[in-house]
Amino acid sequence: MNFHLLHPRDQLVAIMNRIYHGGMTTLSGGNLSIKDDNGDIWITPAGVDKGQLAPRDIMRLCADGRVVGPHKPSSELPFHCAIYQQRPDLRAIVHAHPPALVSFSIVRETPDTRIIPQANRVCGPVGYAPYALPGSEQLGANIAATFAEGYNIVILENHGMAAAGAALLDAFQKLETLDFCARTLIRARTLGEVQVLSPAELNLFDSRGHMLPEFVPASHSSRERELRQQIVEIVHRACDRQLMISTAGVVSARLDDDSFLITPTGQDRRSLSVEDIVLIRRGVREAGKLPSRAVNLHQMIYAAQPDIQCVMTAQSPHAAAYAITAVRFDSRTIPESFILLRDIPKAAFRTLYTAPEKLAEQVSLRQPVLLVQNDCVLTVGTDILNAFDRLEVGEFSARSLIDTAVLGPHIPIGDAEIHDLEHAFGLD
Repeated sequence: MNFHLLHPRDQLVAIMNRIYHGGMTTLSGGNLSIKDDNGDIWITPAGVDKGQLAPRDIMRLCADGRVVGPHKPSSELPFHCAIYQQRPDLRAIVHAHPPALVSFSIVRETPDTRIIPQANRVCGPVGYAPYALPGSEQLGANIAATFAEGYNIVILENHGMAAAGAALLDAFQKLETLDFCARTLIRARTLGEVQVLSPAELNLFDSRGHMLPEFVPASHSSRERELRQQIVEIVHRACDRQLMISTAGVVSARLDDDSFLITPTGQDRRSLSVEDIVLIRRGVREAGKLPSRAVNLHQMIYAAQPDIQCVMTAQSPHAAAYAITAVRFDSRTIPESFILLRDIPKAAFRTLYTAPEKLAEQVSLRQPVLLVQNDCVLTVGTDILNAFDRLEVGEFSARSLIDTAVLGPHIPIGDAEIHDLEHAFGLD
């Protein structure tokens, strides 16, 4: 689906649904707008349940000053107008109150996006706007002034956040990605000191070779079609479970000894369709499609480990908290966690870019989960569900460990019990 071809009303409703049901705003909080080619501003209404918003509710402020629609425009319309006036390059604005970003706003701090390279590239530098009365001209002036400095995402002091972009999906992705950073940072700070990436390390993200030669498949087998559908469904589920976000997360599945399927780069994960999935055959990509930047790593894993049928990489917030600190992720919490995850090593960040073959040799069905410092959690499996199960159990286990801090010291399963588990479940 080409989201940008939807009518502004439908775009605003679709994104508000994702914000509301993703836990990033409340029934009465937040507002979105789009400025179209005619200069008209389409904006969410005031006093309407955000969880039940319909296209007919969207308000239109015409370039000639007329207001069209059944409600009053959002009370924050002044700051939307002020931003559009200061930044003609911006065509969509998202304002919301995600709890993690509100937490940063009320300690008057901006989240550091240098924890994950993808997040840093999506968000760019984060601005900060001083407090003013909601709905006031002064608030609009404060926020617009910060956007005028070149920021595309801004923390609003004791209020929330605002993000803007050339299109509504672009603005939403900045919101969602910064919210992921905030949630991950809050969890990581309960563990220990947060590690951030240097400019040189961040620049490695831009150098990954995924521009493979192209080929045109002669046909698509039933097995390939089945795997495409399974990949799409599991990516959608991962987004709904907050294991992936719209800008981050990769799934691939082996098709045969010479081929595998992988998710594309630069596309909204939650709206992926079967035709977006990229076929890779003998190091060549399906024509007209750009695979994930991680395609070479996945290819190396399949070549080195013939038993692996699926590879996933994701930045789920609790597991990612361990990736951005020096604290060990101890899977010896409950039997299911150890059985599925085993011990979880952590690879150095640069290895992902300078020596991916080492990661390919390290991961296996006997070592099925790996953390990459300041990047991702990597899981493998005998099929798509098996790899996803490990991703999900990993996130749940990390969450339990982090929450344990307020209860008391973590007491892992003992060595004797681990030996019994290994023997009972054929892990030794």
